[in-house]
Amino acid sequence: MLKNPRHHRRGRLVVIAGILIYASTRPDSFRVQRSVSIKAPPQKIFPLIDDLKAWAGWSPYEKKDPAMKRSFGPITAGKGATYEWEGNKNVGQGRMEILDVTQPSKVLIKLDFLKPFEAHNMPNSP
Repeated sequence: MLKNPRHHRRGRLVVIAGILIYASTRPDSFRVQRSVSIKAPPQKIFPLIDDLKAWAGWSPYEKKDPAMKRSFGPITAGKGATYEWEGNKNVGQGRMEILDVTQPSKVLIKLDFLKPFEAHNMPNSP
């Protein structure tokens, strides 16, 4: 016995409509937070994060495109420091700016991806 194909279509439409209704009730923003434990005093680690030129020594993205074009603003460390990059499909194009610093425990960074997709990541509290 064959089932009516119209029932299948209606069932799929009901499922899709349900998913869309559910999605419309969800917030349009999200928060991602990560932490890692490093066995070193903050005073030793802080300069590696606070100075954008120092990222070349530890960032895994530096190895994904050795020919990546990099440019730094007039300030390269601390509040107001900026860094832009443009590379292959593995690293894309983007910009970082240090918005706030509390030595030796906090560096707030605004991160903008331009290619291969556009995304803007802004810390909640500068």
